[in-house]
Amino acid sequence: MINILLSGCNGKMGQVISRLAKEKEGLVIAAGFDINTSIQNTYPVYSDLKKCDKKIDVIIDFSHPSVLDGLLEFAVSKKIPAVIATTGLGNSQVKKLNDVSKIIPIFFSANMSLGVNLLMDLVKKAAKVLEKDFDVEIVEKHHNQKIDAPSGTALVIADAINSVSTNKKEYIYDRHSRRKKRGKNEIGIHAVRGGTIIGDHSVIFAGNDEIIEINHIAMSKEIFAVGSLNAAMFVYGKKPGMYNMDHLIQSK
Repeated sequence: MINILLSGCNGKMGQVISRLAKEKEGLVIAAGFDINTSIQNTYPVYSDLKKCDKKIDVIIDFSHPSVLDGLLEFAVSKKIPAVIATTGLGNSQVKKLNDVSKIIPIFFSANMSLGVNLLMDLVKKAAKVLEKDFDVEIVEKHHNQKIDAPSGTALVIADAINSVSTNKKEYIYDRHSRRKKRGKNEIGIHAVRGGTIIGDHSVIFAGNDEIIEINHIAMSKEIFAVGSLNAAMFVYGKKPGMYNMDHLIQSK
C-alpha cells in the first residue's frame, strides 16, 4: 500500500483527490497538509509539516506556489518522491524542482490530464508539417476563480510547438497595443476567464483558406485527480530524476 501525503487537501482539487483515492487500489491518503484545517477528513491534516509523524511514501501537491519551498525541504529530508501538480510556478521554482530531482524523484506536469498530454503530441506533429504556411494561436479558457493567466498548460503547449520549430517563436500575450501586422514567428496566447469553465485549450493553425484546430475540453476536475493518483503510483520506487506525463503515457 502506498501512503500519500496530500498537500492542499482541503482545497477543491484536494477534496476530489481524497474522494477518488478511496476507490483506488494500492494507495491511501495517509495524511494531509493545508493551512485550512477546518474540514474533517478521514486522515489527519497538518498545518505544520514538522508535526507529521505518519509514514509517507509519496507526496501529491495540489496547493499554491508559496508552499513549494517548505514542501520540497520536507520531501528531501525524508527522501520522499513528490508529484507536483500546482500551477503558476515561477522559473526559479521550476529550476529548484530540477535541482531537487537529483536527490529525489520529482513528477512535474502543468496538466495531469492524459488527454491534454496526448494533445501536445498531436500539436507537435502538426507544427512540424504546418510551420511554413500556418500561423499558430492558442486560446485557453478557465473559470473566473483562476488566478494565473495564461494557464501553465497553454505555456507548455507553446513550448512543445517551439521545441519542434525551425525558428524560435515569440509568445505574444496581448495585441491591442501592437499597431502592426502579425509576425511570422509569433504564437499568440489568449486567456479567457469566466463562469465555471474547468479547462478548455484550443490550438489553432490558420493557413490560407483553411484552419486546423486541435481542442481539449475538461468536463470535470476528476481527470486531473485521476492523473495525479496515477502519477503517484508511477513515481513510487523510482530513482531520483525528473518525470512527467510523457513517461507515464509511455509506461502504459
